[in-house]
Amino acid sequence: MVASANLVACDGHLLKRLTEAGLVWLESNQEKVNQLNVFPVPDGDTGTNMYLTMRKAYDEIAQMDDAHVGNVSSAIARGALMGARGNSGVILSQWWRGFAHALQAQPVFDAQLFAQACKTAVETAYKGVVKPVEGTMLTVSRQAMEAVAERAEVEPNLQTLFEAKVEAAYASLRGTPELLPVLKDAGVVDSGGQGWTFIIEGMLRMLRGEDIHIRSVKAVAVQRPGWQEALVPDDEEGYGYDVQFLMKRLGPAFDVDAVRAAISEIGWSTLVVGDENLIKVHVHVHDPGVPISYAISSGAALDDVVVENMQLQYQQYVEDRRTREGTPVEGVAVVTVASGDGLRHLFAQDLQAASVIAGGQTMNPSTEDFLAAIERLPNDEIILLPNNANVIMAAQQAAALAQDKKVRVVPSRTIPQGISAMFAYMNTRDELDHEQLADEMNAAMISSISCEVTTATRAAALNGVSVRAGQIIGLINDVLAVAGDDLTTVVHDLLRKAGADKRELVTLYYGQDVTRLAAEALADTLRAAFPGQEFEMVSGGQPLYPYIIGVD
Repeated sequence: MVASANLVACDGHLLKRLTEAGLVWLESNQEKVNQLNVFPVPDGDTGTNMYLTMRKAYDEIAQMDDAHVGNVSSAIARGALMGARGNSGVILSQWWRGFAHALQAQPVFDAQLFAQACKTAVETAYKGVVKPVEGTMLTVSRQAMEAVAERAEVEPNLQTLFEAKVEAAYASLRGTPELLPVLKDAGVVDSGGQGWTFIIEGMLRMLRGEDIHIRSVKAVAVQRPGWQEALVPDDEEGYGYDVQFLMKRLGPAFDVDAVRAAISEIGWSTLVVGDENLIKVHVHVHDPGVPISYAISSGAALDDVVVENMQLQYQQYVEDRRTREGTPVEGVAVVTVASGDGLRHLFAQDLQAASVIAGGQTMNPSTEDFLAAIERLPNDEIILLPNNANVIMAAQQAAALAQDKKVRVVPSRTIPQGISAMFAYMNTRDELDHEQLADEMNAAMISSISCEVTTATRAAALNGVSVRAGQIIGLINDVLAVAGDDLTTVVHDLLRKAGADKRELVTLYYGQDVTRLAAEALADTLRAAFPGQEFEMVSGGQPLYPYIIGVD
């Protein structure tokens, strides 16, 4: 540990240790950050997004042994950029980008250079947001930077500057509810600001020699084979069959060791257990008849025989996976995001998206995820459809990084918006060019109303709605609108507030914990209450939200 009263310079080795400390302290506190979600919904993931972004940043330097602080900071920024998840992760990646830019030619940094790097980091983070909002992590990082800049004029000790930085960050964090009324209404401070503060606090704790439970943080392998290559069976004959059966004694007592040795000679993945009267056999083989014939010839009675074709299961999995990833299309291709098998199938097959990234609520795709999807496609013109407000910035960052391809982002904030945009895509893609098509999708998206139903994770009072923990809540276009104890009543009131009686079509996308029978019963009740509207049901399979509803 470092605990120096005279720390006047930081090289690449120390910056690496500081980054690790920030990562570990954030990991230890990420659930605290997640709980600061403004809305009492079960998908607060700011802490997780920032941790995964920092994790990717650290992975870039985990194997580095470089004393040049400019080289190390550039690698950190590169990792953060590719791993950025959610709005908070993207802003964090931009902060690191600015920090690295100020240090790119420097072997070490001192107090003055540290202050300049923090200033450039904040400026770059602000520029990365189209409409910067005060009361967020932008404010916290800016006010912390200002404290460092002032102190660096007279103080050369870097540890002292970190102390000033953390103290100012916490002061700024406490003030975020006064700058952003929605935080004050929710009774929380800004989650992104808290996450950023934990990162720099972890660095300070390391400098002070305080225990932050740093363990060996191993890098995650960056280069991985594609899933298809990884799944190809090693055996040229394929995966074969999974054979299981019980051998029951009819004559002499069984010799379990002898049976185990014989079955092991027949196939692989062998499991033979039992006693002199009953043996359970499990084995993988290319010819299922061989172990079965052996058992019968040994004088045993067979029971509970199971034979599964693993090669067929493998082929079916590959086909299902390809379905989820979409179907190749000519012209402009769409890369979209969805959580739940039903929604992924809907986008890939019915709506003809070229690639569907698994993710959304609680699992925000990274910039790298988008870039990988873009690079896999042969198309030169691509549209990204994030379907989640917290995924838009990662998509925009990927679009800016994409090389040799024209990429536009249609900033869909919800699944129903994305579906409306895809209908416009299918209806006009043969008539419009890339830019026109993106504009048409954007117009269609805006006209759709999105409703979401979930369970409150805590008590809250927002937008004139009081909520108790455990109640059913409904949101309209990401804004809390209804709360109650009965799901049917909440959905009914939600649709009334959404103006469904003035629309034509209501589509219920039911989640993974809702049966079709339950969804049909709800739809029948709603049809009686809204006789002028058409109701459709789609199995979405999404987690956390029993119903996502599109009103068109």
